[in-house]
Amino acid sequence: MSFIQLYIPTEVSRDVITTLGEIGNVQFNDLNQNVSAFQRTFVQEIRKFDEVERQLRYLTSVIEKEHGLLIAHNPTLTIAQNSISSIENLITDVANLENRVQQLDSSYEELKHREHKLLEYRHVLNSSRTFFDNNIEGQARISIDRVDDAPLLLEQESLEAGYQLSNLNELALNYVVGSIPRSKVEILNKILWRTLRGNLYFNHVELEEKILDIRSGNEVEKDVFIVFTHGELLLQKVERIIDSLDGNVYDVSSDLDIHEQSIQQVNAQLTDVSHVLTNTHQTLHTELYVIADQLQIWQAIIRREKLVYVTLNKFKSANRGLISEGWVPSTEIDQVKNALRDVEGAESAVLTIVHTNKTPPTYHRTNKFTQAFQSIVDAYGIASYQEVNPGLATIVTFPFMFAIMFGDLGHGFIVLLAALTLVLNEKKLALKKKDEIFDMAYNGRYIILLMGLFSIYTGLLYNDVFSKSMTLFRSGWKYPEDFKLHDTVEGTKTGVYPFGLDWAWHGAENNLIFTNSYKMKLSILMGFIHMSYSFFFSLVNYRHRHSKVDIIGNFIPGLIFMQSIFGYLSLAIVYKWSRDWIKLEKPAPGLLNMLINMFLAPGVIDAELYPGQSFVQVILVLAAAVCVPWLLLYKPMTLRRQNNSAIEAGYHNLHDLSHNDTLADTEEHAGDDFLVEDFEEPEEFNFGDIMIHQVIHTIEFCLNCVSHTASYLRLWALSLAHAQLSSVLWSMTIANAFSSEAPGSPSSVAKVVLLFGMWFVLTVCILVLMEGTSAMLHSLRLHWVEAMSKFFEGEGYAYEPFTLKDIGEEPATAT
Repeated sequence: MSFIQLYIPTEVSRDVITTLGEIGNVQFNDLNQNVSAFQRTFVQEIRKFDEVERQLRYLTSVIEKEHGLLIAHNPTLTIAQNSISSIENLITDVANLENRVQQLDSSYEELKHREHKLLEYRHVLNSSRTFFDNNIEGQARISIDRVDDAPLLLEQESLEAGYQLSNLNELALNYVVGSIPRSKVEILNKILWRTLRGNLYFNHVELEEKILDIRSGNEVEKDVFIVFTHGELLLQKVERIIDSLDGNVYDVSSDLDIHEQSIQQVNAQLTDVSHVLTNTHQTLHTELYVIADQLQIWQAIIRREKLVYVTLNKFKSANRGLISEGWVPSTEIDQVKNALRDVEGAESAVLTIVHTNKTPPTYHRTNKFTQAFQSIVDAYGIASYQEVNPGLATIVTFPFMFAIMFGDLGHGFIVLLAALTLVLNEKKLALKKKDEIFDMAYNGRYIILLMGLFSIYTGLLYNDVFSKSMTLFRSGWKYPEDFKLHDTVEGTKTGVYPFGLDWAWHGAENNLIFTNSYKMKLSILMGFIHMSYSFFFSLVNYRHRHSKVDIIGNFIPGLIFMQSIFGYLSLAIVYKWSRDWIKLEKPAPGLLNMLINMFLAPGVIDAELYPGQSFVQVILVLAAAVCVPWLLLYKPMTLRRQNNSAIEAGYHNLHDLSHNDTLADTEEHAGDDFLVEDFEEPEEFNFGDIMIHQVIHTIEFCLNCVSHTASYLRLWALSLAHAQLSSVLWSMTIANAFSSEAPGSPSSVAKVVLLFGMWFVLTVCILVLMEGTSAMLHSLRLHWVEAMSKFFEGEGYAYEPFTLKDIGEEPATAT
């Protein structure tokens, strides 16, 4: 990475940044961190684009309300560079469209509201006639209960029960007619009765059709009601209570002729409103159809322009220009220079390469295959600048560690089929909108593909397919032919099985003992190999940094310590496998006890593994013991001596010496466009901090050599658990389908189909999804903790260049 400084004339700054954004290889630094967002140079432009984004969001919301209208969506949308005049025209057009759509939409909503009110009014008119007609068959007659404090009833003491509503009309009473949701009819009746102290007459009738409620926007069941009472004051009180319960009051006359005229007027108004509503909706729909087709393009253009000015706000203002700083991959500097030459009017723009002691961002080039594996490493931490990238090794080790724990040919084949489905349809799936979980599976499709392939390979090694063995080759064991059922027989070795585990072990009484021992030792060997090559990555880092003190003080003693203990254990495992202990007529020695006694009782051998074992183990223990003070003291003491020498030479400290040497070397190779600047003071040399750090490193390294090696036993444990769970699932489900006493009968066939379906569903859900997720997480832990702790610093930050390539997906953020 190279640190560059750009001087850009103000009049072409937008065009220059837009061009650099289309290339997408410059990460600009914010030179105005101490300046608030409201005091930056281009805050007015950003506010203008914020307003346009608000207008576009409003248009989107209106379009989403219209049924049958879809906003055009193109995931591969590319936007060409637009001139300032075209952007201004777009801003004006969007503002005009918003005003027009707002007027049409508000008119349409108002007309819809009026139409619904008229429809409800017509229903009320038709239903309320029941209250006033005297000649309707089955007309209900009111029954007046005598209540002492009801004046309305006191006036009728001389009247007997049975008067019709027309008689109440003759008493010159006031009445209110309206509609109310059916669920609130009884509530209204009780409130009015208590409020008016019984001085009212209340009646209601149900509407057969549901009515659209204006307030909630939903269709509800309503009733038409009538309330008789005395005086205008009480009438106003009744209307306020009705309004509080979401009811509506309408003007309804008891006179038949006036009532008929009202219905005719409402029908005429409904006809006019429906005609205007149809025309308004058609006009609005036409406008929105045109907008929907261009909305994504407009949004992308505005986000693009806003992001350009957000980036310009990171630059410092200079004399008739802007000054910016940022990071560019060194191999792409010429591309940036050529892009500046292509911008019209940018001849006075100046690009300068600056030497600085600031830490550059970390940039790893990836493709669609390696991106997912690199994400595994980046999730743990971004690698320090020019540190060894473990992402490449992870491509092989991650799926292989998974497969060791998930080794089953059948289950691996299911995983492979799922991954192939995602890989072969990746172009179609990329265009579709995915939820979070499916998007994770899609992005990791190549990881899943390799996990399936490696699982098939380890399944062949384990000779395991859905917990059953495969007789691919002739067995290396021969059993006697004359034995009875449930007898224990011993096999005779006749040869070596060509590949993987011999299928004769499946079903043997000592199968679990054999596979346990085999897989446990195999997991130790895999862990030793994994940690050893990871530890050698630290040597690559030290050599790249020319850190001789780290090679001598950290790598060499650490390597000797690890190999003298666990390297020796791994060689002992291989050596023990290579010996025929039955032919030697002596028991095979226990390696765990050997390793423990190697430290507790050096030189004492209980069961000899090889001649001269006592002397070798004493030498290895001494070597491991020497490495501990070597790790602890060499680096701090060496750095202290070098720091004292630097001070005697006139430098401030050791870091000042190394920094000045780097500056001198840079100045010798500086060209015309190369500027040497020192932005940050070298850090202080603190022997106490270095000593504490080295003590922690020594303790962690020595303890982790033990705990991390033991941690790889999870490869054995999960492989055993997966195989046993698969065997139990087979025996409890589909194995019972083949024990039918009447094979071929309908019940037997149904039993096979049912149990096979149960077995397959449980296999996919439990053994593939749940067990697969568990194995994947354990493999992830082995990489993050056991392997990467041997060399990985992870103190860098990601390279995030300014780019306009994917601007259609995420909105820009003002800074």
